[in-house]
Amino acid sequence: MKLFITGIGTDVGKTIASSIVTQALEADYWKPIQAGDLENSDSHKIQKYISNNKTVIHDNSYKLNTPTSPHYAAEIDGITIDVKKIKEPKTANHLVIEGAGGILVPINNNDSIINLIQPDYKVIVVSRHYLGSINHTLMTFEVLQSRNIKVAGIIFSGDENTATEAIILSKTKANFIGRIENEPYFDHNVIQYYADKFRDNLEKL
Repeated sequence: MKLFITGIGTDVGKTIASSIVTQALEADYWKPIQAGDLENSDSHKIQKYISNNKTVIHDNSYKLNTPTSPHYAAEIDGITIDVKKIKEPKTANHLVIEGAGGILVPINNNDSIINLIQPDYKVIVVSRHYLGSINHTLMTFEVLQSRNIKVAGIIFSGDENTATEAIILSKTKANFIGRIENEPYFDHNVIQYYADKFRDNLEKL
């Protein structure tokens, strides 16, 4: 199973969600494009959060120095991101692929993050609760559906908001995988707690 983790925007909890999914399935992990924070990248964070000995963390296809939109970070580095050079790592294990920002974040003048989603990927959307998140979540689903990309499931991030979650689930008919609360901190014990909670729903995708 190949699971592509995307979010309704930046800083909604994709990496924490990716850690939980990776730990739950003891999957491999791959972030195709890392922009900025190269000394403490999302791959480093995954390594810190997981506790199984089966996961392999695969190298980024592009490591960009500036924490900004990948297309601009690449321009600053004097390169252009070529989608054809983003090669999915070969593995017999489950694979978790983490996007960057939202699905329409540009990676060059023609392509966006959505263009990294392959036909055999199962997409998980991470939705964080904030004013406007319903709109951003529904737009994310609409855009994916317009490209004939089915969403396999949704993870909510933040304290429970029953009204928000109910209307999103009603309108999207998405599989609810689980909710990540506003924890005071995350470490491998907290990640394991959520991995155990989410595992059954993930295995049904």
